[in-house]
Amino acid sequence: MAINNKEDAMMRKLMLVSTLLLAGGPTASAAPLEAWAPQPVKPAPFAAPNKPLKKFVDILARHRGKSDWAETEVLTRDFIGQYISMGPGKKTKTQFWADDRVYWVVASGQMRVSIDGVEPFIASKGFLVQVPYRVPYSIETVGDAPVLRFEIRAAGETPSYPASETPDAAKGIKFIKAVYTGRGKYDDVNKPYIDFEKDIVAAGGKGGGAVKDDHTWANIIRSQGIPTPPAGNFGHFHENFAEFWLVMEGKEDFLIEGVPLITAEFGDIVFAPEERWHRATAAGTGFGTRLAITPRPPSLHYYQPGGGGD
Repeated sequence: MAINNKEDAMMRKLMLVSTLLLAGGPTASAAPLEAWAPQPVKPAPFAAPNKPLKKFVDILARHRGKSDWAETEVLTRDFIGQYISMGPGKKTKTQFWADDRVYWVVASGQMRVSIDGVEPFIASKGFLVQVPYRVPYSIETVGDAPVLRFEIRAAGETPSYPASETPDAAKGIKFIKAVYTGRGKYDDVNKPYIDFEKDIVAAGGKGGGAVKDDHTWANIIRSQGIPTPPAGNFGHFHENFAEFWLVMEGKEDFLIEGVPLITAEFGDIVFAPEERWHRATAAGTGFGTRLAITPRPPSLHYYQPGGGGD
C-alpha cells in the first residue's frame, strides 16, 4: 500500500518531531534525540533515469542477444549505478579512479579481476568486488559466456590510466601526462571481495558493511522474510541524499512515499529520492538480501516518534 495523499497530514505531523538516529537503526544510539526535521512539501521527483523499480528481467530483455552492453539504472549527485555486460574474450583497460572507490556485484558469468597489489582472482555470481581510489585494476571475462555486473562509482568522474596504458576516448575529455601521489587501501571493512554465497549465505550470516569511506556506504542486509508491516509504518527518510538498493537474494518489500508497495527480486534495482519516507524488509518465506547504497556514512535516519522501522 502506498503512502498516499489521505495520509499526508498525519505524515507531516509525524515527521515534524522526528527521531535522530545514525546508520544502523534504533540500536545505534543509546538516547534518540527529537528534532524538527525538514522535508519538502512536494516530494522530490524521480529524475530520469531513476525509477522506483527497475526489474532485472526487463533490463535483460532490452539487451537480449547482445554480449556487450551497458545501461545506467541510477544517477544521483553522488553515484552512478550501471549494469555492464562484457562478452567472451573481452577485457577492460587498466584504469583507476582519482578520489573514490569503485565497486560492483557480479550478477552472472565469471571474471578475472586484477588489482594492483592483490593476487588476481576469479569472481562469479554474488561476488562484491571493490577497488580503492588510485589503485589500478582491470577486468577480463572468463569462459564462453558474458559476465554481467552492477557497478557503482562516483557520478561525473572519468577514469585515469597508468602511463603505460592507452586511455579510452571520452567525450569532451583530453588526457595529459601528469604525476600524482597516494592511493587508497583495504582495511577490516573494505576488502578486495566478498563471496556472498560462501562468506554470508553458507555461513548463515546477516551481512553488514561491505564498502565504507567518507563518501560511500554499501551495506549488505540479510534477514528472514516477514509479513509486510502495516502501511502506517513509514520507515525513515534521509536529509539531502537518495538511497537505492540491489536485491541480491530472495524477495524484498519496499514502501516508498507516494509509490505503491514494491516487491523486488534478484537483480532488481529500487530507488528512493531524497527526503521521501521509505521502508525495506525481507519478504516471503525464505531469506532476503539487499545491498543498501548511500553516501556519507554515518548517515542520518529520521524515524517516526515512537515507531518506524527499516
